[in-house]
Amino acid sequence: MSQLPFQIIGFDLDGTLLETHRDLGAAVNHALELGGFEKVPADHASDLIGGGAKIMLMRAVDEQGGLPEEEFRKLYKAMLAFYAENNAVHTRPYPHAAEVLADLEDRGIAMVVVTNKFESFASQILETLGLRDRFAGVIGGDTMGKGRSKPAPDPIFEAIRRGGGGSLAFVGDSSYDVKAARAANVPVIGARYGYCDKPRGELGADAEIDSLSELIPALARLG
Repeated sequence: MSQLPFQIIGFDLDGTLLETHRDLGAAVNHALELGGFEKVPADHASDLIGGGAKIMLMRAVDEQGGLPEEEFRKLYKAMLAFYAENNAVHTRPYPHAAEVLADLEDRGIAMVVVTNKFESFASQILETLGLRDRFAGVIGGDTMGKGRSKPAPDPIFEAIRRGGGGSLAFVGDSSYDVKAARAANVPVIGARYGYCDKPRGELGADAEIDSLSELIPALARLG
């Protein structure tokens, strides 16, 4: 088994390890309906992802004229309450996720999730899917405190700490992920199969993959 040049792999969650847009879209639509807005199609929900649930709902509301802050806050709370009860209905790991995580574990590489989703939601979903035990840590958008989620480098530094120290490579599907990795000065692989917010070649990652089956070879080449 060829050795990889990293002791830790950091993973984004939505659009990288898990296909989550159907459940996120259902939560957004629940809130939109309560606010008297038109629902968004399931496919459009994937375009709204990035930066966490609050930004996702804000984008959907702003597309339809926006809301005063107080009213938006009520919708956001309703969205979170709905998502808390329905966050793993349609959410599934991407193809090859389980095999890749098992392979990395066999190599003695620590894995840490770094997401802008609330830590409690991320842990709950991974637990439901039987994947939580694979990870040395789950760092959410609320873990490090206000203003310290991606694209800030703070959660990447925390991932290195929770992974036991050493060199880390990060895997993510959005510019938030790339910016956080760049700010932390770690290599980053772009997941093209996810909810990418940039065209191919414009994400700014060190490498791009079209499937998780390509991850291990891409990590080896980064070394």
